[in-house]
Amino acid sequence: MASGIDWANNWWPAPAKLNLVLNIVGRRADGYHDIQTVFQLVAVSDWLNFRLNNEGEVGLSCDSMIGGIEGNLVMKAARLLKADSGTSKGASIVLKKTLPMGAGLGGGSSDAATTLVILNELWDLKYSKGQLARLGATLGADVPVFVIGKSAWAEGKGEVITALELPPKWFVVVNSSIHCSTKDVFNHNCLTRDSSAITICDFLGGQNKNDCFAAVMEMEEELAKVYKQFSLFGEVFLTGTGSSLFAVCETRQEAVALSEQLPNQWDKWVVEGVNESPLHKALNLSFG
Repeated sequence: MASGIDWANNWWPAPAKLNLVLNIVGRRADGYHDIQTVFQLVAVSDWLNFRLNNEGEVGLSCDSMIGGIEGNLVMKAARLLKADSGTSKGASIVLKKTLPMGAGLGGGSSDAATTLVILNELWDLKYSKGQLARLGATLGADVPVFVIGKSAWAEGKGEVITALELPPKWFVVVNSSIHCSTKDVFNHNCLTRDSSAITICDFLGGQNKNDCFAAVMEMEEELAKVYKQFSLFGEVFLTGTGSSLFAVCETRQEAVALSEQLPNQWDKWVVEGVNESPLHKALNLSFG
């Protein structure tokens, strides 16, 4: 375990992501879809605390536990790493949620990634990022990008990752209380599953559609109304399989001005896009 870290009082971020493009190019034999996407990390996070437990037990408490502790990806990630490594150590974990569930922001996957990365340090396992990413991929297709900790172009199920240095941007994100099931979206008959493959250059040249958009809007009438109202103020995008919507701005001032035009009752964030995960920045500061 790294020395000099006040584990009891240290909270580690699990940042959100936005999908700046989501291109579905086919369906795989295993039921998953082949996608092309750009993960933009943003500076808003869930937060986790980890304390070493020498009794070998893994425990989790959370202020928002939809689906129960056993189904939570933090618990699954901790138990997966413990089983894979054979360590006798355990951990007591506390999760503070900021990112809404089913919103396309990657909250659960990011929580799992932070768990893998931090327990690797707390338990002194010395796994590489690649090893942790491969473990994370068994938990969910979005977990590896959070383990790697870079904004990225991703292909396959989302696990074939190429880090990108994206230009500085700010985002206005509007969250609804709607929970969009990724499984239901990918099974929807409105889903486009045969888009032509694109390249990173195509994306940088302006190709930024989300093939899940039509299915999500068909499934969620209330979200479609929010999208229509939000679109009165500029171009609006869906992240992942929803239900969060976002607009892209060049500066913080522009983003704040846009946010102030939107209805006060909306749950809205002004967030900065980042190319390095806040988790990995914190790790670099803590461990050198």
